[in-house]
Amino acid sequence: MLYPTKVAGRLRVPSARSDYIPLPLRHTESAYYHVAARGACLLQFWKQKRMEIKVFPSKDDLGSSAATDGAEVIRQAVAARGSANIILATGASQFGMLSHLVQVEGIDWPKVTCFHLDEYVGMPITHGASFRKYLKERFVDQLPQPPAAFHYINAEEDCQAECDRLGALIAQHPIDVAFIGIGENGHLAFNDPPADFDEQRAYIVVELDEACRKQQQGEGWFPTLADVPKQAISMSIRQILRSGVIVCSVPDERKANAVQGAVKGPVTPDVPASILQQHGNATLYLDEPAASSLAKH
Repeated sequence: MLYPTKVAGRLRVPSARSDYIPLPLRHTESAYYHVAARGACLLQFWKQKRMEIKVFPSKDDLGSSAATDGAEVIRQAVAARGSANIILATGASQFGMLSHLVQVEGIDWPKVTCFHLDEYVGMPITHGASFRKYLKERFVDQLPQPPAAFHYINAEEDCQAECDRLGALIAQHPIDVAFIGIGENGHLAFNDPPADFDEQRAYIVVELDEACRKQQQGEGWFPTLADVPKQAISMSIRQILRSGVIVCSVPDERKANAVQGAVKGPVTPDVPASILQQHGNATLYLDEPAASSLAKH
């Protein structure tokens, strides 16, 4: 590991190329900040509390690193016990990570069981905004081999029965790595603020707030706000936190305020992603626009 040293009020960090990049010390006493040159890729790191934050110059670099790191957890789990269990997220923030994850070599996908975070109530799998459709087309269909199982959320009929079914399944499959994101309103999965940090059930039916629904429309999944469903089945905060490792991909400037609240602010249900500070093995993968508010404080 390369350790930063303080030189005249700046950090000097040995890089893989044996050079140094000085940066001003502008973060809190409990944090350190450095930039390490690794070939042509510029990576920025913050350490605060138990959460690591990595910042990349592009969405593609972000997605590649998140996929690579998560893939290593999967490989290690398969090597250790013959199987791995993962959680996948959806939305525009996951495009890059998923495109790289399906191309990573050395993963024995038939030994990997998959869950996902959420699905709209009443949404058929044929709808363009269906998360089941998204993950089938962008993940499952792109894999070199099918996974051991993919436990899709079917929220078209009896949602409580579906929550119970999935809860029983995931209880039998402790999660090795969760690939997640953060919403513009700071949500994790569809746990909009104020999120329930105490809910122990794995899956719950939730109401979607207006900010969340506007984000879904803004990303182009629905033509109008009125078309965005008002309810969803969501994995709970507590279930997400049961994951051994959390890989959280968050690109775009529109997420900058949510990222700042999650990293710099107190742990509060009003910023659901702030709970990641208490996880112990969570990493945020950001591009420079998403991290822009961090650099201002």
